[in-house]
Amino acid sequence: MARIDFYILPDTTLEARLQFACKLAETIHRKGYRLHLHCEDKALAEQADEALWGFRDDAYLPHALEDSDMAESVPITLGWQTLPTPHADTALLNLHPDIPEGVEHYARIAEIINQHQQVLVAKRACWQRYKELGHEVVPHKLG
Repeated sequence: MARIDFYILPDTTLEARLQFACKLAETIHRKGYRLHLHCEDKALAEQADEALWGFRDDAYLPHALEDSDMAESVPITLGWQTLPTPHADTALLNLHPDIPEGVEHYARIAEIINQHQQVLVAKRACWQRYKELGHEVVPHKLG
């Protein structure tokens, strides 16, 4: 069973959620893991891509959209279609409101909750579903 980390932010905005996703991506990358950010659609994946490019002036997180030629050669991918088959050291950051098919192939999964009503409702349902499936769910209340 996977370990699911839920990061609970005090903010309500998408920007705050994406900024935290960048911080988390940096931490995961620094620890030597690969990462797939799963988004609701291509528009959100492109917003996350932009956020990663502008995240830090003094650092670069090598990443690519899943439909890019570079997707196979970078440690961080951003997608919105089906989940890719993970390498043994790949984590999943789920920015989609639902649990995507194929999460059982990932040993570590992160979810980010902010205080926006739609996100709260969707992620509460995800939390309950993960628990029903027998996963270890760990909350991290921030700020």
